[in-house]
Amino acid sequence: MARVCDICGKHAQNGNNVSHANNKTKKLWQPNLQSVRHQEGTSVKKIKVCTQCIKSGRVTKPSPRPKAE
Repeated sequence: MARVCDICGKHAQNGNNVSHANNKTKKLWQPNLQSVRHQEGTSVKKIKVCTQCIKSGRVTKPSPRPKAE
């Protein structure tokens, strides 16, 4: 599975680490993805979502499961 947010499509970005001596090495910044239960209509799915989408309310979490007694 790709490391991409299922809602906004955020993915890895690349660039350079630059040392004090101005040496450049490749670097990859990954998004902070979390696995979350998301409710779409009546179905509930597990999706990978970035924390920005969770904080902004783009994910509708289902109500808690009833406890089995």
